[in-house]
Amino acid sequence: MKFTSKLIEARLVKRYKRFFADAELADGTIVTAHCANTGAMAGIKDPGLKVWLSPSDNPKRKLKYTWEIVEADGQLIGTLPAKANALAEEAILAGALPELAGYARLRREVKYGENSRIDLLLEDDDRPPCWVEVKNVHWSRQPGLAEFPDGVTARGAKHLGELANQVAAGHRAVQLFVIQREDCQRLAFAADIDPHYAQSLTAAHTAGVEVLAYGCRVTPDAIDIAQALSVDIPGDRS
Repeated sequence: MKFTSKLIEARLVKRYKRFFADAELADGTIVTAHCANTGAMAGIKDPGLKVWLSPSDNPKRKLKYTWEIVEADGQLIGTLPAKANALAEEAILAGALPELAGYARLRREVKYGENSRIDLLLEDDDRPPCWVEVKNVHWSRQPGLAEFPDGVTARGAKHLGELANQVAAGHRAVQLFVIQREDCQRLAFAADIDPHYAQSLTAAHTAGVEVLAYGCRVTPDAIDIAQALSVDIPGDRS
């Protein structure tokens, strides 16, 4: 997925009020960029980190810049959770995710469960529908290991329960993790941060929810899903 405009390199000054980030451009100018990530952003919000911003010429926007990429741990990392959905959709339509290939139709944001919307619904006349919930991952505390979540996510646990309900109804359900960095080979779940989510993930997997993880190649020109990661299911001794 190519960026529609050339990204601008800067240094992070601070991230604040969840939606804002101040960054220093090469000429010393301080600009405020939209931070479209309401999560904890553990490990990728420290002042002084190199960041890349996308500019916009839309006169209706309050902020000209959007924070797209950060360099941390010697690795370029995508910062926008919403981009994970777009990356997943692009890869599925291109047949780049073998486990999710071959469906005739793809729909976004379809209502299901209890006041929820599924990220992607894959449909085909010859097999049950496939409900795909997408989660963005950026965090790594150990070399080669991505972790989720970096903060408590009651909403994420709720989604796992709703995916399990789809399996019980005879459908297919997939929790897909998109890791917007290239240096990880495995995905694990941070029970020390959110034990309820880790427990919910195990319960959903036991109920038949498939868990997939894919890493991304990140450059200032594009972000693309690149490789499958192994997944460490909590409590799984198989």
